[in-house]
Amino acid sequence: MAALRRTKVTGTIRVPGDKSISHRALILSALARGKSRISHLLDSADVRATAQALRALGAGLPPLSDEFLVTGKPARELRSSDKHLDCGNSGTTARLLAGVAAGAGLRATFVGDPSLSRRPMRRVAEPLRAMGADVQLAPHGGLPMVVSAGALRDIEWESPVASAQVKSAILLAALLGGVRAHIAEPHLSRDHTERMFADRGVELHRSGTTVELPAGQVIRPVDVRVPADPSSAAFFVALTLLADDAELSLSDVCLNETRTGFLSALRRMGGDIEIADRREEGGETIGSLIPRPSSLRAIQVDGADVPGMIDELPLLACVATRAKGDTVVRGASELRVKESDRIATLVRNLQKLGADAEELPDGFRVVGASKPLRGRVETRGDHRIAMAFGILGALAGNAIEVDDPDCVAVSYPNFWSDLASVQQ
Repeated sequence: MAALRRTKVTGTIRVPGDKSISHRALILSALARGKSRISHLLDSADVRATAQALRALGAGLPPLSDEFLVTGKPARELRSSDKHLDCGNSGTTARLLAGVAAGAGLRATFVGDPSLSRRPMRRVAEPLRAMGADVQLAPHGGLPMVVSAGALRDIEWESPVASAQVKSAILLAALLGGVRAHIAEPHLSRDHTERMFADRGVELHRSGTTVELPAGQVIRPVDVRVPADPSSAAFFVALTLLADDAELSLSDVCLNETRTGFLSALRRMGGDIEIADRREEGGETIGSLIPRPSSLRAIQVDGADVPGMIDELPLLACVATRAKGDTVVRGASELRVKESDRIATLVRNLQKLGADAEELPDGFRVVGASKPLRGRVETRGDHRIAMAFGILGALAGNAIEVDDPDCVAVSYPNFWSDLASVQQ
């Protein structure tokens, strides 16, 4: 393929703390019986929504900062809230805290912004109802969601979707309610909750795509240093692979095997990505990523690959515009119920920029080429869309404008300044 004008990337950066772990660090520290120190927490709109909702339920959380101390309290000391708990754009906040409310015997009403209000909540309401909680949803199956807990009972749940949020809601409800939970998924979803439970003394039994939580346990306090978010690091890995000249290192990145599907996909495409300083910390594997410019080729992605790279699929579509051949993603219908319908939003924007892209019912097809891509991207307020096209726009020869750059505050408030800092 013809070469673009030169794109140079250099530097060493630590992207912000992992969003999934940050949510869970706040929740578990607030519920542990003792003091937990949290450092490198992601201070973003989504994580602040979780902190505010926990405070409304009586948790003792100080203002968020780079390092702070949380004094937890037992679930019985939490309180119901007469005020609506505003989850903003955060599905993690709504679904995980629904599990907390159910397990702690609280009444809580969860609301969110228009995007979150459209997202499916039946997937978490149904198992909580099966456990004995009263969960009411809006007629369309989304927010507002009202949780009024009853006496909980053991649950055997076979989840129709691989969802870490649903799994975590059930585990939190069972732990706080003192009951047993057995959960099976069609594919393994992110397992941060299980790892963080184990690190805090909670017994779990895991086998393949199932997890079982025995009844009658408590959470002990543990200090946590939140690792860098692999979904945020992915943007700079992609940029470096597509660059002409690069010396970039990304430090302290979480390398949990349920989160590295995108790295595996990039390697299948021919990407040169070194992992250095690999170590175990807080139940997670952490290391530095050192990507290098590479000639990429198209790949096929199917449903088994999707859970491990669901957040990075918009970025994969953008990378595919510069890979030789046809990249096809299937089994990713979950993208239609994210912050936007990411399949439709992705393909529409790629086509507007001049890329050869096709929308599939459960995914997309993108044909790689070397021609310049130019135009204005409509993000629909979706942070992953904004950042993915921001990376594509950073390549020499492309001229791409993002209509709502500020929407990245949901997960990566300093994305644009970090992007500018590595470009030369």
